[in-house]
Amino acid sequence: MRSVKSRMVWSFLLLIVLVVTVLGTTFAALMWNYYYGSAHSSVKQRAETALALHGRSLSSLSVQDQADYMLQYMIEGGTGLQLLDSTGKIRIDSDGFAEDIRYTTGDVKAAIAGTTGSWRGVDPYYGERVMSVTIPLWNEKRVVSLLRYSASIEQVDAMVSLLIRMAAAVGTAVVLLFLGLSLFLAQRIVKPIRELTRAARYMAEGDWTRRATKRNDDEIGQLAETFNSMVVELNKREKLKNNFISSISHELRTPLTSIKGWSETLKEGDPADDEEFKMGMSIISRETERLSGLVEDLLDFSKLSARTMDLHTEVLDLSGPVKETVHQLAVRKSQTGVRLVAEYGKSPIVVHGDANRLKQVIINLIDNAFKFTPAGGTIRITTTATDEHAQVTVADTGCGIDPEDLPHVTENFYKAHAGQGGSGLGLAICKEIIELHDGQLTIDSELGAGTIVTIRLPLIRET
Repeated sequence: MRSVKSRMVWSFLLLIVLVVTVLGTTFAALMWNYYYGSAHSSVKQRAETALALHGRSLSSLSVQDQADYMLQYMIEGGTGLQLLDSTGKIRIDSDGFAEDIRYTTGDVKAAIAGTTGSWRGVDPYYGERVMSVTIPLWNEKRVVSLLRYSASIEQVDAMVSLLIRMAAAVGTAVVLLFLGLSLFLAQRIVKPIRELTRAARYMAEGDWTRRATKRNDDEIGQLAETFNSMVVELNKREKLKNNFISSISHELRTPLTSIKGWSETLKEGDPADDEEFKMGMSIISRETERLSGLVEDLLDFSKLSARTMDLHTEVLDLSGPVKETVHQLAVRKSQTGVRLVAEYGKSPIVVHGDANRLKQVIINLIDNAFKFTPAGGTIRITTTATDEHAQVTVADTGCGIDPEDLPHVTENFYKAHAGQGGSGLGLAICKEIIELHDGQLTIDSELGAGTIVTIRLPLIRET
């Protein structure tokens, strides 16, 4: 597996090599065209000037007379001059020699064909690299001879070669410099990622105390900060989960123990003892109901987590489910000594809702109010309608919620009172159900003064 560091380095290296290659090639091409173009222009200009000055005189002479004329009037320093016959054979050069050489280079072939030709290469006569330009001399409609101008380009070759080598050296140095820089930058970027990976590996092995080091205030630094926040949250959730498992195990064991104990007692007891039988059956029924409530909470939580809870909504008067719930729980007044007072809106409060799920929420809220309100206290339920919302309020005069616990009481498995029974899912499920109705559940509480839970649902205005 290729590491991020190696991929980054290779990417940087490929990019800089591509840039250096393009720039180097462009520079070499410019230098090449400049030096060789200058040499070609110089030789060609010399040939064209000579043709303009001496062309008319030479065209009326024989080849032998042309040779004499060339030696007398056309010899100049710096540029070699040769007189060739119409087949490309040397008749005489600027030094007065006539070697038995026949040129077949491109410039000579072009001149024989009647056009001015240029060529660059190793001259078979001089034995060195030259730039040559050959022009034809006409006698009426026939090429009778050729003038070949040539200049050595070995110094040009040396200069171009030196510049190309220098460009290659500079390009290599730049590539090496950027290679070192890319290694340094890749190391700086990858190091905190490796630390994050190491911390994640320790977490996977069960060590939840590891934290990532935030080195810079950049994206990776923010990732490290987010990772650490995630670890804190996971630690918190792990603690809540463990507390939940411990609590729910106890909550499930208690009714099961009571049910088992009383069922064995009734099985082995006196069938004629009607009072004991009634008490046992009452306890079994109550504990079964409590056990069923815990299981329902777990099932609802599972559905909400999987987003599979379906609502069977209908148009209804919100006061209806609230009234049914209050009547259902009114019996707890005598059991707890807590007053249950209800006030309903005078006109129908029409909403889209699932009556059973809304009753589930109201039951849970009133049940919590009974749990945390001492005897002599009051629970007040009201239903009202505002301009846009239907509203249900459950207010008690109980012990209230600690400000540190208040933001968390609607979280899964959270218990503000550790010693209190229950799954820690009730308010979380209520909040989710109300949000499925496109509503909002808010909790206001003051420690020692009581708690107010408000439910707001979208109101349907009657037309």
